Amino acid sequence: MDITIGRVVNFHGIKGEVKIVSASDFTAERFAPGNIVKINNENYEITQYRTHKNFHLVKFEGVTNINEVEHLKGKDVLQDDESVELTLEEGEFHFDEIIGLNVETDDGRTLGKVINIIQTGANDVWVVKGDKEYMIPYIEDIITDIDLENELVTITPMEGLLE
Repeated sequence: MDITIGRVVNFHGIKGEVKIVSASDFTAERFAPGNIVKINNENYEITQYRTHKNFHLVKFEGVTNINEVEHLKGKDVLQDDESVELTLEEGEFHFDEIIGLNVETDDGRTLGKVINIIQTGANDVWVVKGDKEYMIPYIEDIITDIDLENELVTITPMEGLLE
């Protein structure tokens, strides 16, 4: 099954390097040279990968100039979810396991659902949408329980987090 791992947002230079915003975890593994991605129903083999200013810059096999990839701008980058072996440590989750979960406080107040995860470098931030939109940092003191079976995340909000 293909999953969305990013979106082509622009190009870098004129030699066909694409600029991707990630929608996935394990970006270094997913964009590693030799991996295959699908964009606009075409398969591309990654030959080079690097990061630059929060973007993932990728070069594909056989692509030598910008004209060969211009039609990919704005398109989703897909990958077979089993093509890259990813090992999770205890307490780690794939983004697609978290997005869509209900979120409530430890005193039972419903906040909404996780609709996105933003990678900041220091720690991920979960975007929770209900009556309001909340930015919840994924840190142990705040995210106190993740129950995948019951599709529920429990948080202990620090002062000012939900205001």
